[in-house]
Amino acid sequence: MFDDLDEKFNVVPTEPMSIEKAEKKDIEDDAEHARDTLHSLIDKGNEAIDGILHIAKNSDHPRAYEVAGQLIKTVSDVAKDLLDVQKKKKDLQQDAPTKIETQNNLFVGSTHELLKAMKQLPNEEIQEAEIIEDE
Repeated sequence: MFDDLDEKFNVVPTEPMSIEKAEKKDIEDDAEHARDTLHSLIDKGNEAIDGILHIAKNSDHPRAYEVAGQLIKTVSDVAKDLLDVQKKKKDLQQDAPTKIETQNNLFVGSTHELLKAMKQLPNEEIQEAEIIEDE
């Protein structure tokens, strides 16, 4: 519809920008980062559990066993958090807007130049164009 105007004013039409793609990518990146962090914490926690259990067995000190028990609970809580990340990611992806498009058109020139260019177009195209009048 506006191809002639685009050509006349040497304007390259742009594709509407989709915010949905950017938001979904952010959600996926954040969820992946959270998962990687939680996996790393679980791995380090398991190593720490092995070490504290070794110390507890060798020393037979009640405090060492208490620390081992707390560490085991902490690692199991992190494992639960890992599952929560998956659930939250799924919820966020469902809540993301389905489609938002923006398209900005800008004419630089005088009203006289615009009317002159529009007069050179066939009448049908001008009538089909959406005209927004100022109230």
